[in-house]
Amino acid sequence: MAAKRYWLMKSEPGAYSYSHLQKEEDQTAEWDGVRSYTGRNYMRDEMKIGDGVLFYHSNAKPNAIVGTAVVVQEGYPDDTAWDPDSEHPDPKSTPDAPIWYMVDIKAGIELKRPVTLQEIRNTKGLEDMVLVNNSRLSIQSVTKKQWDRILKMGMEQS
Repeated sequence: MAAKRYWLMKSEPGAYSYSHLQKEEDQTAEWDGVRSYTGRNYMRDEMKIGDGVLFYHSNAKPNAIVGTAVVVQEGYPDDTAWDPDSEHPDPKSTPDAPIWYMVDIKAGIELKRPVTLQEIRNTKGLEDMVLVNNSRLSIQSVTKKQWDRILKMGMEQS
């Protein structure tokens, strides 16, 4: 059995927020619409059931990690790619030759307080996070130490 891994997944709260995930049936949602090859590869090849997810609000005031989730369905073809009415169509992707993949995640815990990007940048031990060094990636790997530190910060009272 593979070791549990940890991820950070970004979403703009105006498009899909952590509270949206919490309101979903069974608090579970398809993580679709990712159109970066790095994110696709993580979802298709590396994310496994039980992996932890830090839910990050991007393009927000402030940008911050607001909660956790868990992967409950491993990668499978993202059917929004071949739906011309979806927000993320890609005519090159088809059911017979899918290009894009998605996973399903389930809401975990909402942090007592958001852990902001600025805090992460200023916290010893987090300066090597992908988020700090390549903030454009919508899905990023996170180490167990980074995961634990973020959760500790987010569960402290502000």
